[in-house]
Amino acid sequence: MRFSTLSIPLFILAGATSLVSGAAWGFSDATVTVQSKGAGVGAGSKEKLAENQPLAQAIQLGASDTLKIILTTKEGKTARRPHQAFLNLKDAGTGLETSFAFTVKDSGKAKLELTQKDIPSQLLTASSGLAASLTVASFGSSTPYNRATFTLKIKRDSGEPITGTEEPIRYGKLPEIHHIFKSDPQSPPKIISLFFTAIVLAALPMLLGITLPAAAVVGLITFLGGIRALREVQERRLTGLR
Repeated sequence: MRFSTLSIPLFILAGATSLVSGAAWGFSDATVTVQSKGAGVGAGSKEKLAENQPLAQAIQLGASDTLKIILTTKEGKTARRPHQAFLNLKDAGTGLETSFAFTVKDSGKAKLELTQKDIPSQLLTASSGLAASLTVASFGSSTPYNRATFTLKIKRDSGEPITGTEEPIRYGKLPEIHHIFKSDPQSPPKIISLFFTAIVLAALPMLLGITLPAAAVVGLITFLGGIRALREVQERRLTGLR
């Protein structure tokens, strides 16, 4: 009897595990609405989205329109918040695509609003429309959802030019840069330095407060000594000495 008592919950647990592992992500109660700017409540087009079948007709998005998608994400039959919920737009002609994340609550209620200004300019010129798909996924063993849901056609305003795209930055080898540094400072010629040194020495007695006669004598001696030093320096320079 004890064995049979334990076997019942183990059997139930094994069955529950198999159900969880076989669960898949999806959505329900999904609608897509396109409303023009300034239009009243309830104006515009509204379509229901299904998990297993895309819309037969394309959704038109004008320059002043706002596309709004509301749905409830679920894991199996339980409404739940996934780790990822995106609307993907792809140009089949160029292969370019972009994604927009839904705002999802813990209850699984998700919402997304989109205008032409949010779409990259490279996708606004798609002639055959943009393939719109939904991605709902999370961690765990549940199968993610990723299927096409509708086709989005962009209705451009003829009077509004499309902003050009900038050339992408390409990283690679750049031209060599040659730096030109400032030359080292040079001292003035020694003869000029000695000349100004003699002038300073001649005025030094006056700065030290020596009486006028003594200052004149000291100044004269200093001045004559400076002239003699300048003459010697000049003679050494003429003979090739420094």
